Formats: sequence, C-alpha cells, structure tokens
Amino acid sequence: MTAYDVLFRTVLARMDAETAHRGAFAAMRLAARVPGLAGYGRRRFAPSGPGVEAFGLHFPGPLGLAAGFDKNAVGIDALAGLGFGFVEVGTVTARPQAGNPRPRLHRLVADRAVVNRMGFNNDGAAAVAARLARRRRRRGALPVVVGVNIGKSKAVPEAEAVADYEASTRLLAPYADFLVVNVSSPNTPGLRDLQAVDRLRPLLTAVREQADAVTSRRVPLTVKIAPDLSDDDVVAVAKLALELELDGIIATNTTVSRDGLESAADTVAAAGAGGLSGAPLAQRSLEVLRLLRSTVGEQLTLVSVGGISTAREAHERVRAGATLVQAYTAFIYGGPFWPARVQRELARLLEED
Repeated sequence: MTAYDVLFRTVLARMDAETAHRGAFAAMRLAARVPGLAGYGRRRFAPSGPGVEAFGLHFPGPLGLAAGFDKNAVGIDALAGLGFGFVEVGTVTARPQAGNPRPRLHRLVADRAVVNRMGFNNDGAAAVAARLARRRRRRGALPVVVGVNIGKSKAVPEAEAVADYEASTRLLAPYADFLVVNVSSPNTPGLRDLQAVDRLRPLLTAVREQADAVTSRRVPLTVKIAPDLSDDDVVAVAKLALELELDGIIATNTTVSRDGLESAADTVAAAGAGGLSGAPLAQRSLEVLRLLRSTVGEQLTLVSVGGISTAREAHERVRAGATLVQAYTAFIYGGPFWPARVQRELARLLEED
C-alpha cells in the first residue's frame, strides 16, 4: 500500500468527491508553480521512450488524461508534469454553465469506479479559449499535446445544437492540437441522440467546416462515443467517420449501466443517476475498440479510454488497435505518481513488443 493509498482511504474517501477533486487539483497546480519542485517533477516524471506519432503530431507518451478532470484548461502544465503525454480539456460548451446541482460526483470504491452527473459545468468557450491563448504565449509551457473536448450547452434546444457546436469550434479550434466532438455524455438531456448517423453527419460536417475556416491548418477532428451503443451503431459511426474523413474516434465515454458491480446495492442507489467510469467499463470499452479497428482498418487513429488501471491493460488496448490510451478514474484512485508509473511500464512493454 502506497502513501497515497493511505491518504485516500483515511482522508480523501471520506470527503465529498467533488471537494476532494478540487482540493487535490489545486494542490497539483500550486506544486507546479514552485520553481525547484516543478523542474524536478518534469525531469523525474517525463514520459520515456520514443513517443507516439498520431494526428500528424508527436505525443511524448501514449497515455493521456481524459476529458472531465481539467474542464477549464487551468492545469495543463501541472498534469503534464506528472507524466501524461497529452491532456484533453473540457468538456467545454459555447455558453458558461454551472452544471447539475451538487452532490453530483460519487465514488464506488469497491469497484474502483466513479459515478458523475456533472452536467458539463465549465467557464464557457470564450473563457477557455482566452486561457489557452495565454498558455500558448507563455514561455516555459511544457511540450504536451492538448485536445479540446466540446459539447452542447444545456440551455440550447436540440434543433440548435449544430450552431452551438459551431460557436465553440470558432473560439477553440485555433488553440486545439486536436478537437473532440462529445455526443456521448449521459448527463445532458438529448445529447446521446446526436450519435445517430443522420444527426451526427451534419454536426461533424459543420464542425469540420468551422475549424477549417478559423485556422490556417487542418485541426485533427475526432468524435467520442458511448459504450452503450449497440455493435451495429458502433459500426455505423465508424463508417460515417471514414466517409467524412475524420481523423479518429475516442472510445468510450461513461456508461449508464450498473451491471456486475461489487458495491452494495444501497451504495449504488445512493450514488444515483449519471455516467459510470472506471474498472467496470474495461470489458465493453475493449470490445468497442476491437470492433472499431476491424471496421476502419488502419485509416483512423483510435483512442481507447474506459477502465484502464494498469500498464498491462493499456498495453492490451494498444495490441487491440489503439494508437493512444486515456484514463481518468484510475488517476483518482492511483494518485499523482500513477501516470508516470504507467507511462514508464507501458513504454517497457511496447519496447519488448
């Protein structure tokens, strides 16, 4: 048991999950501002190995942080300093929004899982774009790839969803190393309906056109899908991605399923509605990855996320067709040294291959 395990069990696990998250993230950002400590961390935890080429970009390591942790792009360098090869910020919406009422984040410790119904709480696209612009101008920013995940504003009716995504794209595409269109969170009413191919096609086409219009480069464009799609729907989205010449697919988001959990039924009920992330997602996420790779061949970059807790599990995803992998919940349970440890062990496994 590590020192962080003791801290988690005795202190963090007894705190409100969102309060603990905010406190821990603030501590990470504060530590990153300490000159000597920040420099040591960058040398000590930097990803080893040759890195990964994807989306026409160089990733220092194949393990990245999934969206949801740094919703407002306030701690990119702090997170990169812990060993992540890339950081996906967001989900960002065109309009600022407070999200759903608290409590809205719960741990299922027995399952090493988290239930969230955050509801895309964020500062809005204009504020996040300004923050990313300042970071780009700042000397000393770490060489980490930054993805920007965009979603629909809750107040916007479904009929105006395309225009809402376009507004976010106009503001954020100039500062994104790659863009992620999120149509798969279960916490915004009607959002998952946008995964239907007839609704997804005009949305992705509009985002692509807006990104091309506001940048002098081709911004890599991906779509993030849910694990709860049927296999047929997964294949349909994959074929659409090929048709529209997207750059990749991120699979998968959180699940609304509660099947097979170890946690007591009353604990699961107390956590309430929302998206489940963490270890219980591993099997379905791997199945979706394999199905996607068998459909798209080598034409798209696949980013696998969902239930990855160890370097061996990350390695299994790479062998199953992922170019990059992401985690979030395992970082919460594993602590600040988790990303560097997994990145290092994964590099060793890939070198052995």
